[in-house]
Amino acid sequence: MDTDHRARAARFAALTTAHVADACLRAGVTVRCAPAAVRPVLAGRRLAGRVRPARHAGSVDVFLEAIDRASPGDVLVVDDGGRTDRACVGDLVVREARAAGLAGLVVWGAHRDSADLAAVGLPVFSAGVTPTGPLELDPTPAGALDSARVGGWTVDAGDLVLADDDGVLFVPAERAGELADLAASIRDTERRQADRIAAGESLRAQLGFADYLAARAADPTLTFRAHLRAVGGAIEE
Repeated sequence: MDTDHRARAARFAALTTAHVADACLRAGVTVRCAPAAVRPVLAGRRLAGRVRPARHAGSVDVFLEAIDRASPGDVLVVDDGGRTDRACVGDLVVREARAAGLAGLVVWGAHRDSADLAAVGLPVFSAGVTPTGPLELDPTPAGALDSARVGGWTVDAGDLVLADDDGVLFVPAERAGELADLAASIRDTERRQADRIAAGESLRAQLGFADYLAARAADPTLTFRAHLRAVGGAIEE
Protein backbone atom coordinates (compact mmCIF):
# COMPACT_ATOMS: atom_id res chain seq x y z
CA MET A 1 0.00 0.00 0.00
CA ASP A 2 1.38 3.43 -0.81
CA THR A 3 1.91 5.97 1.96
CA ASP A 4 -1.35 7.84 1.34
CA HIS A 5 -3.46 4.68 1.38
CA ARG A 6 -1.67 3.40 4.48
CA ALA A 7 -2.33 6.68 6.28
CA ARG A 8 -5.99 6.65 5.25
CA ALA A 9 -6.45 3.09 6.51
CA ALA A 10 -4.67 3.85 9.79
CA ARG A 11 -7.20 6.55 10.60
CA PHE A 12 -9.91 3.90 10.92
CA ALA A 13 -8.03 1.81 13.51
CA ALA A 14 -9.97 3.26 16.45
CA LEU A 15 -13.34 3.35 14.66
CA THR A 16 -15.98 0.68 14.11
CA THR A 17 -17.74 -0.11 10.86
CA ALA A 18 -20.92 1.12 12.55
CA HIS A 19 -19.36 4.55 13.19
CA VAL A 20 -18.16 4.76 9.60
CA ALA A 21 -21.48 3.59 8.14
CA ASP A 22 -23.23 6.35 10.09
CA ALA A 23 -20.61 8.82 8.82
CA CYS A 24 -21.36 7.75 5.24
CA LEU A 25 -25.05 8.41 5.82
CA ARG A 26 -24.34 11.86 7.22
CA ALA A 27 -21.93 12.73 4.39
CA GLY A 28 -24.23 11.53 1.63
CA VAL A 29 -21.87 8.70 0.67
CA THR A 30 -23.52 5.47 -0.45
CA VAL A 31 -23.35 2.91 2.36
CA ARG A 32 -21.77 -0.16 0.75
CA CYS A 33 -21.92 -3.10 3.14
CA ALA A 34 -21.06 -6.68 2.25
CA PRO A 35 -24.01 -9.05 2.75
CA ALA A 36 -24.57 -10.02 6.37
CA ALA A 37 -23.40 -13.56 5.58
CA VAL A 38 -19.81 -12.29 5.30
CA ARG A 39 -18.50 -12.87 8.80
CA PRO A 40 -15.09 -13.07 10.48
CA VAL A 41 -13.57 -16.54 10.65
CA LEU A 42 -12.37 -15.55 14.12
CA ALA A 43 -14.35 -13.11 16.25
CA GLY A 44 -12.59 -9.96 17.36
CA ARG A 45 -10.53 -9.52 14.21
CA ARG A 46 -10.45 -6.10 12.53
CA LEU A 47 -8.95 -4.90 9.29
CA ALA A 48 -8.66 -1.77 7.21
CA GLY A 49 -6.82 -1.39 3.94
CA ARG A 50 -6.97 -0.72 0.24
CA VAL A 51 -8.93 -3.18 -1.86
CA ARG A 52 -6.82 -5.60 -3.89
CA PRO A 53 -9.49 -7.34 -6.00
CA ALA A 54 -9.43 -10.83 -7.50
CA ARG A 55 -12.22 -12.71 -9.27
CA HIS A 56 -12.05 -16.47 -8.80
CA ALA A 57 -12.73 -18.91 -11.65
CA GLY A 58 -11.60 -22.16 -10.04
CA SER A 59 -7.83 -21.75 -9.70
CA VAL A 60 -5.74 -20.03 -7.02
CA ASP A 61 -3.35 -18.52 -9.55
CA VAL A 62 -5.49 -15.38 -9.71
CA PHE A 63 -4.97 -14.92 -5.97
CA LEU A 64 -1.22 -15.41 -6.26
CA GLU A 65 -1.09 -12.83 -9.04
CA ALA A 66 -3.15 -10.39 -6.99
CA ILE A 67 -0.84 -10.88 -4.01
CA ASP A 68 2.15 -10.41 -6.30
CA ARG A 69 0.74 -7.02 -7.33
CA ALA A 70 -0.29 -6.01 -3.82
CA SER A 71 1.44 -3.65 -1.44
CA PRO A 72 1.80 -4.32 2.29
CA GLY A 73 -1.41 -3.34 4.05
CA ASP A 74 -3.70 -4.14 1.13
CA VAL A 75 -6.73 -6.38 1.64
CA LEU A 76 -7.34 -9.22 -0.82
CA VAL A 77 -11.03 -9.01 -1.78
CA VAL A 78 -12.09 -12.26 -3.43
CA ASP A 79 -15.12 -12.48 -5.68
CA ASP A 80 -16.46 -16.02 -6.02
CA GLY A 81 -20.00 -14.87 -6.71
CA GLY A 82 -21.10 -15.62 -3.15
CA ARG A 83 -20.86 -19.37 -3.78
CA THR A 84 -20.83 -21.57 -0.69
CA ASP A 85 -20.87 -24.95 -2.47
CA ARG A 86 -17.09 -24.78 -2.80
CA ALA A 87 -14.24 -23.19 -0.89
CA CYS A 88 -12.11 -20.84 -2.94
CA VAL A 89 -9.66 -19.86 -0.19
CA GLY A 90 -7.69 -22.11 2.16
CA ASP A 91 -4.75 -21.85 4.49
CA LEU A 92 -2.00 -21.69 1.85
CA VAL A 93 -3.44 -18.58 0.19
CA VAL A 94 -3.91 -16.97 3.60
CA ARG A 95 -0.37 -17.85 4.64
CA GLU A 96 0.93 -16.36 1.38
CA ALA A 97 -1.08 -13.19 1.96
CA ARG A 98 0.31 -12.83 5.47
CA ALA A 99 3.87 -13.42 4.27
CA ALA A 100 3.39 -10.65 1.69
CA GLY A 101 2.25 -8.23 4.37
CA LEU A 102 -1.43 -8.02 3.44
CA ALA A 103 -3.83 -6.86 6.15
CA GLY A 104 -6.34 -9.65 5.56
CA LEU A 105 -8.92 -11.11 3.19
CA VAL A 106 -12.59 -10.54 2.45
CA VAL A 107 -14.14 -13.46 0.56
CA TRP A 108 -17.47 -13.25 -1.25
CA GLY A 109 -17.55 -17.02 -1.19
CA ALA A 110 -16.48 -19.80 1.15
CA HIS A 111 -13.27 -20.79 2.90
CA ARG A 112 -11.91 -24.03 4.32
CA ASP A 113 -9.03 -25.14 6.59
CA SER A 114 -10.63 -23.26 9.49
CA ALA A 115 -8.27 -24.59 12.17
CA ASP A 116 -5.23 -23.64 10.12
CA LEU A 117 -6.67 -20.19 9.42
CA ALA A 118 -7.12 -19.70 13.15
CA ALA A 119 -3.48 -20.65 13.70
CA VAL A 120 -2.31 -18.21 11.03
CA GLY A 121 -4.26 -15.42 12.70
CA LEU A 122 -4.65 -13.13 9.69
CA PRO A 123 -8.12 -11.53 9.62
CA VAL A 124 -10.34 -13.40 7.14
CA PHE A 125 -14.00 -12.60 6.50
CA SER A 126 -16.02 -15.00 4.37
CA ALA A 127 -19.58 -15.96 3.48
CA GLY A 128 -19.29 -19.54 4.70
CA VAL A 129 -17.21 -22.63 5.16
CA THR A 130 -17.19 -25.99 3.36
CA PRO A 131 -14.59 -28.77 3.03
CA THR A 132 -14.62 -29.09 -0.75
CA GLY A 133 -12.40 -27.05 -3.00
CA PRO A 134 -13.26 -25.80 -6.50
CA LEU A 135 -15.50 -28.20 -8.40
CA GLU A 136 -14.69 -26.93 -11.87
CA LEU A 137 -12.27 -24.66 -13.69
CA ASP A 138 -13.67 -21.83 -15.79
CA PRO A 139 -11.77 -19.39 -18.00
CA THR A 140 -10.39 -16.47 -16.02
CA PRO A 141 -12.63 -13.49 -16.81
CA ALA A 142 -11.22 -10.34 -18.35
CA GLY A 143 -10.36 -7.77 -15.72
CA ALA A 144 -10.19 -10.40 -13.00
CA LEU A 145 -7.61 -8.32 -11.13
CA ASP A 146 -9.25 -4.96 -11.76
CA SER A 147 -12.44 -5.22 -9.73
CA ALA A 148 -14.44 -7.57 -7.53
CA ARG A 149 -18.12 -7.82 -6.78
CA VAL A 150 -19.25 -8.36 -3.19
CA GLY A 151 -22.98 -8.72 -2.90
CA GLY A 152 -24.45 -5.84 -4.85
CA TRP A 153 -21.29 -3.74 -4.94
CA THR A 154 -18.34 -3.59 -7.32
CA VAL A 155 -15.10 -2.45 -5.67
CA ASP A 156 -11.58 -1.77 -6.86
CA ALA A 157 -8.28 -0.23 -5.80
CA GLY A 158 -9.98 3.15 -5.42
CA ASP A 159 -11.79 1.79 -2.36
CA LEU A 160 -10.83 1.05 1.20
CA VAL A 161 -12.36 -1.92 2.98
CA LEU A 162 -13.09 -1.92 6.70
CA ALA A 163 -14.19 -5.00 8.63
CA ASP A 164 -14.93 -5.98 12.21
CA ASP A 165 -17.43 -8.09 14.13
CA ASP A 166 -20.30 -5.98 12.75
CA GLY A 167 -19.41 -6.80 9.14
CA VAL A 168 -17.61 -5.41 6.11
CA LEU A 169 -17.88 -1.90 4.69
CA PHE A 170 -16.36 -0.32 1.58
CA VAL A 171 -15.63 3.42 1.35
CA PRO A 172 -14.14 5.53 -1.44
CA ALA A 173 -10.52 6.26 -0.63
CA GLU A 174 -10.81 9.90 -1.69
CA ARG A 175 -13.48 10.48 1.00
CA ALA A 176 -11.60 8.59 3.73
CA GLY A 177 -10.37 11.63 5.66
CA GLU A 178 -13.79 13.27 5.77
CA LEU A 179 -15.48 10.02 6.79
CA ALA A 180 -12.92 9.29 9.49
CA ASP A 181 -13.47 12.75 11.01
CA LEU A 182 -17.24 12.32 10.99
CA ALA A 183 -17.03 8.79 12.39
CA ALA A 184 -14.77 9.94 15.22
CA SER A 185 -17.24 12.71 16.08
CA ILE A 186 -20.12 10.22 16.13
CA ARG A 187 -18.09 7.79 18.26
CA ASP A 188 -17.22 10.49 20.80
CA THR A 189 -20.83 11.71 21.02
CA GLU A 190 -22.09 8.17 21.59
CA ARG A 191 -19.47 7.57 24.30
CA ARG A 192 -20.58 10.71 26.12
CA GLN A 193 -24.19 9.59 25.84
CA ALA A 194 -23.32 6.14 27.19
CA ASP A 195 -21.45 7.70 30.14
CA ARG A 196 -24.45 9.87 30.95
CA ILE A 197 -26.79 6.85 30.86
CA ALA A 198 -24.44 5.06 33.26
CA ALA A 199 -24.57 8.12 35.52
CA GLY A 200 -28.37 7.93 35.63
CA GLU A 201 -29.48 10.33 32.88
CA SER A 202 -31.76 8.51 30.45
CA LEU A 203 -31.17 8.70 26.73
CA ARG A 204 -34.70 10.07 26.35
CA ALA A 205 -33.81 12.98 28.61
CA GLN A 206 -30.51 13.60 26.83
CA LEU A 207 -32.21 13.74 23.46
CA GLY A 208 -35.18 15.82 24.56
CA PHE A 209 -37.54 13.05 23.52
CA ALA A 210 -40.57 14.64 25.20
CA ASP A 211 -39.89 17.86 23.27
CA TYR A 212 -39.65 15.85 20.07
CA LEU A 213 -43.00 14.19 20.68
CA ALA A 214 -44.61 17.58 21.32
CA ALA A 215 -43.01 19.11 18.21
CA ARG A 216 -44.06 16.14 16.10
CA ALA A 217 -47.64 16.52 17.28
CA ALA A 218 -47.55 20.08 15.99
CA ASP A 219 -45.68 19.16 12.80
CA PRO A 220 -46.22 15.53 11.72
CA THR A 221 -43.51 15.92 9.03
CA LEU A 222 -40.79 16.34 11.68
CA THR A 223 -38.53 13.30 11.74
CA PHE A 224 -36.57 12.03 14.71
CA ARG A 225 -33.41 12.27 12.63
CA ALA A 226 -33.99 15.99 12.04
CA HIS A 227 -34.57 16.43 15.78
CA LEU A 228 -31.35 14.56 16.56
CA ARG A 229 -29.37 16.82 14.27
CA ALA A 230 -30.82 19.84 16.03
CA VAL A 231 -29.83 18.59 19.50
CA GLY A 232 -26.53 16.95 18.52
CA GLY A 233 -27.57 13.33 19.08
CA ALA A 234 -25.78 10.51 17.29
CA ILE A 235 -27.93 7.45 17.91
CA GLU A 236 -29.04 7.11 14.27
CA GLU A 237 -26.04 8.58 12.41
